[in-house]
Formats: sequence, C-alpha cells, structure tokens
Amino acid sequence: MKSRTVYLLFTDTGSYLSRLIHLYTKEPLNHVSIALDRELKEVYSFGRKQPNNPFIGGFVKEDIFSAYLNRSTCEIYALQVTEKEYECICSLIQNIEIEKDKYRYNFIGLFGVMMKIKITRRAAFFCSQFVATILQHVSSLSLTKDPCFTTPEDIRSAPNLELVYKGVLLHYKNTAIDSLPSTEQPSLSYISNL
Repeated sequence: MKSRTVYLLFTDTGSYLSRLIHLYTKEPLNHVSIALDRELKEVYSFGRKQPNNPFIGGFVKEDIFSAYLNRSTCEIYALQVTEKEYECICSLIQNIEIEKDKYRYNFIGLFGVMMKIKITRRAAFFCSQFVATILQHVSSLSLTKDPCFTTPEDIRSAPNLELVYKGVLLHYKNTAIDSLPSTEQPSLSYISNL
C-alpha cells in the first residue's frame, strides 16, 4: 500500500500568547501546524491572522519564512499516512480554507483545556485542536484525548512520529530539506483539481 507523508511543525514563536501558554504547559513548543509537503510551502494551522495583533485569529496558511515565524525554535516531525488518509486530510483542510472567513480562533477553548471543561464552538479551533481534528482519522497516530483537550505536547509525544529537524525554523530550508526523503505529494491546489 502506497504511503504519503505529512509534516507536523511545532514552534515557539516567543509571542505573548505563546509565553502565557508556556506558563501553563511548561512545554517549550506551544504551537503546532500541519504541512502537506516537506518544503513546508503548504502549512496550515489556527493562529494570528495579523502578526502584530494576537487578538485577530483564525485559520491561517503559514509562511515559515515570514519575519514572525522564521526565527522560531522548532521541531518538525514526519508522519506516514495512507493515500486515502492523505486525501482525507487534504479535503478537510481545503473545506476549511474555502470557508476560512467563517472560522475563528478558539480562545475560550484554551480556558477549557486549563479547567478540564469541554468547550466546543462551531467554526472555532485553537492550533492543536485543529491539528488533532484533522488527524483523528489517521490509524497510525494514537491520540487519546478529545481534540478540544489536545495540546501540542500531546501530539508531539504521540508514537509513529519521526523527528526530521530541530532548530531555528529559518535554517530548515538550507540544512534539512536536502536530507529528507523525496516524495511526490500533491498540494491542496492539486487536490482541488481531482
């Protein structure tokens, strides 16, 4: 059976929200994104829509080489998925992207995680809730918590993830990309034409 690879990007942006979350989690990397390609051109998450305003958040296609992200400390993991799982992941992301203006960042849900109260909001996610929701149908990834309680660390510590890079995100393109296995993977723009 042919497999595909998706990549999970864990970062510490150093933002005020990231520092606040770190106070609670005590974990070094408190933001997670999912990438559909090893070059990290197709990276998706829920976060700030405007780098200078942490209060306007929602679904974002992230530019890892932007001034906001490129100096972040990060870890990048590869996850093998089946062809069918890969197509499902792409379809779920594409459906959210099509209606991205309806989606908001789930600030209230963050408090639900801290208080261990299930808070689900229609069309609202925080980063790890989004990634866990997208990956909940991947059979090789065992996430034991409901997406509304899943933290980046819960995902990062899951079995079957392969660490492919650790360091400053800015240096990823030059130091790590050539060492990763080459895979032919369609992007979302390709999937939309299927």
